[in-house]
Amino acid sequence: MLFRVGDFAAMIAIVLYALAPAIRYARHSVARTPAELVEAGTAAGCTERQILTRIRLPLAVPGILLGLNQIIMLALSMLVITALVGTHDLGQDVYIALTKADVGLGLVAGLCVAAIAIIADRLIAAASLRMRHRLGLEA
Repeated sequence: MLFRVGDFAAMIAIVLYALAPAIRYARHSVARTPAELVEAGTAAGCTERQILTRIRLPLAVPGILLGLNQIIMLALSMLVITALVGTHDLGQDVYIALTKADVGLGLVAGLCVAAIAIIADRLIAAASLRMRHRLGLEA
């Protein structure tokens, strides 16, 4: 209601819907840094900023990537819903297929959304696994 109906309102809705879980994942990942590593950084003379940038954030990258994955999944789910406010995107094709009971268009548009989600998920999972191996968190 604050913005006119259209693409900008849809973008704001998607961002607000998908952002909260990412913030929670990032905060949780940074907070669960092992106390031994933080203590070792403090004993080595690191400032709070250095502990954050050199210890906590590198160890939190896999969790932050999980939050990025959730942003993409939630944004794609909201993309279909935002077709109700007049966007012109893939969600509009899904909406048109639903209103006209066009099984072919609905199947193609739904498979496109699913393919985008699967590809994004696999890319982010591979990056997270690579980062875990680089940090020595997985054997």
